[in-house]
Amino acid sequence: MPEDYFAESEISLDPELEIDVAALADTLSGQGRALLKTKRRTWTPSRPKFSMKVDFSHLEGCEVLVYQDLGGAELRGAIGLISPGNKDRTVSRRTFAAKGAGYLRRGIGLIIVDIVTSRSANLHKELVDALDVASTRAAWSAPSGLYAVAYRPVTRRKAPSVEVWPEALALGKSLPVLPLWLALDLCVPVRLDESYLATCQSLRISA
Repeated sequence: MPEDYFAESEISLDPELEIDVAALADTLSGQGRALLKTKRRTWTPSRPKFSMKVDFSHLEGCEVLVYQDLGGAELRGAIGLISPGNKDRTVSRRTFAAKGAGYLRRGIGLIIVDIVTSRSANLHKELVDALDVASTRAAWSAPSGLYAVAYRPVTRRKAPSVEVWPEALALGKSLPVLPLWLALDLCVPVRLDESYLATCQSLRISA
């Protein structure tokens, strides 16, 4: 990463949510516990009117987010690794595409990588549809159904556009190097093959 930039991984594969009251109470000092007890005596909410069963599975995601430190972290780039859960239902595909479109509308560079063979869906095309792009050329697809695409949002003569670097992938072949745009004039090379091999080595699995 360039100076003042840092990357963070975000993985959400389990939709379960828990509220750990005991952990909260244990972290409070004696004064904090007394204040908490006082507040409980002062006001206690009524029971909820109802409870809704929800399905958070469509929020599944695996990303690497790149921030710039400007006195506070500002998101500059995102790498989305497509999972089977992102492709299994219409709502899952649309959620993934809407998130990617949101990044690009905010001027954030984006890369998506699809190496999922168990389900068939073109999430690049879903992203193009979410951006309301009518061009048939933009709805690119890889012959193998596996791909990696880099996107750079730019504005020229007050006209916003997104530049695209699509790469078709194939089983047993090396992964490409793609540009992750952190600013209009700054990008870093994302070496997918080297990252994959390093990950396999760290997890002690065969590449």
